[in-house]
Amino acid sequence: MKYRFTTCDVFTEERFGGNPLAVLPEASGLSPAQMQRIAREFNFSETSFVFPAQAGHTRQVRIFTPAREIPFAGHPNVGTAFVLAATGELGALSSSLDVTFEEEAGLVSISVQVEAGRVTLCELQAPQRVSLGKTLPAHEIASALSLREEDIRATAHPPQRMLRSEPAGRR
Repeated sequence: MKYRFTTCDVFTEERFGGNPLAVLPEASGLSPAQMQRIAREFNFSETSFVFPAQAGHTRQVRIFTPAREIPFAGHPNVGTAFVLAATGELGALSSSLDVTFEEEAGLVSISVQVEAGRVTLCELQAPQRVSLGKTLPAHEIASALSLREEDIRATAHPPQRMLRSEPAGRR
């Protein structure tokens, strides 16, 4: 069986200037092992595989790194929405639209802005708030790094301990 793919550079208008991504817009029939081998062959930080929606949303998307499947990542979602919209997979581009991808991490909402029949911007809403682990006091972080406490900026969220990722298949 033959599968189409598109490669793109996310977060740039310059060729070879952004985050590279491979998108397979119609991946039905591929097994997880096959998707993993394809991602390894592309050797980009991520490759996305698009399937028909399972729960009534726009599409189901699975994301693979060269080493394993991951539940969510930002640039693959932005790039996948862009590729699907720009290649006509989501229909004619007469106006901006909202798409929802079904992923292991949850539902990913993406706003696709269109001007003069051309995709100009894709912006996503993460499926869940970032949570890396136990909160740590800024003074402890500063001390461990030989910094002053005021050198640690924690205005967006408090410092957190990063949890180790589980290997694929153990989720």
